Amino acid sequence: MAIRSAATLLAGGQARRMGGGDKNLMMLAGKPVLRHVLDRVDFADRPLMINANGDPARYAAFCLPVCADVIDGYAGPLAGILTGLEWVAANHSDCSHMVSLATDAPFLPVNLIAVLESAIGDGAEIAQAMSLHRRHPVFAIWPVAIAGALRDAVIDEGVRKIDDFTARYHCVTVEFAGTPDPFMNLNRPDDFDLATQILGQ
Repeated sequence: MAIRSAATLLAGGQARRMGGGDKNLMMLAGKPVLRHVLDRVDFADRPLMINANGDPARYAAFCLPVCADVIDGYAGPLAGILTGLEWVAANHSDCSHMVSLATDAPFLPVNLIAVLESAIGDGAEIAQAMSLHRRHPVFAIWPVAIAGALRDAVIDEGVRKIDDFTARYHCVTVEFAGTPDPFMNLNRPDDFDLATQILGQ
């Protein structure tokens, strides 16, 4: 089944282990981590949005729309996913799906979005990325039509974990191979050092 998706770049993490601030704006091998993500993943002509709270001006250099969480309080990645789904529904009626991805992983698969799109069908409603036998629930494709159900789950039921929500749907995983781990994220200063070393090879 051919589908068209938009993408939401989740930039709302609190980065406690990095001392706070925006990990995706930290410099890595001469450019912000978010720029590595944008340069690496093949987004083609898909609509993109950055989900970030606080002053949107700090992302002005990327020339992309920036949307804060549509619900108050820090509700974790589901709040950003909901924000993305509602943004797509309001602005891109030609898109039936949305891909969510974190913005602190500089080695993502180039074909991430295309592969997730191809996993939808045969009953699968949501598809998540996997590498080295570990699931990465933030890297997933979602039908825009579930926005209302997600809003109810987050606001009325207090659901905060992605797994608790996706358990209600037929959710499949897609394995991505690569060295280094394509979903290696930058949580600690040591991770930045390792990523810098890898990019310098």
